[in-house]
Amino acid sequence: MDQGAEQEVLAAAARLVTAFAASDAERNFACFVPEASFVFHNVAGWLGERSEYERLWTSWEVDGFRVEACRSLEPRVSLVATDVAVFTHRVRTRLAGVSGELAERETIVFHRSPEGAWLAVHEHLSPDPVEDNA
Repeated sequence: MDQGAEQEVLAAAARLVTAFAASDAERNFACFVPEASFVFHNVAGWLGERSEYERLWTSWEVDGFRVEACRSLEPRVSLVATDVAVFTHRVRTRLAGVSGELAERETIVFHRSPEGAWLAVHEHLSPDPVEDNA
């Protein structure tokens, strides 16, 4: 595996997690291409572009949604091609008004843009069957 590309993808994923952990919608969505798709276990259906997720996030904020913390555990990168990588990790999230941490696992597919930036093109979030507090 190209160690440089792996480190770049890990850095891109860390930027995304950091933005999410700060409940910073603008920085979070900047990590995704406009045509990114999303599959979340807690949302019916499939979101076919970033703007759909942005609208959903805004509706959640109206209802009091705010991320208080987010931890990435066991990050892994699989380089599929020179410009495509699959990032997986276990994630623990604390939300305002919710007791305890959400235990989830996530897959994010990244694509390297012609300018060299790794941006997310797909995100899939599911419950983590390992509900420890690692």
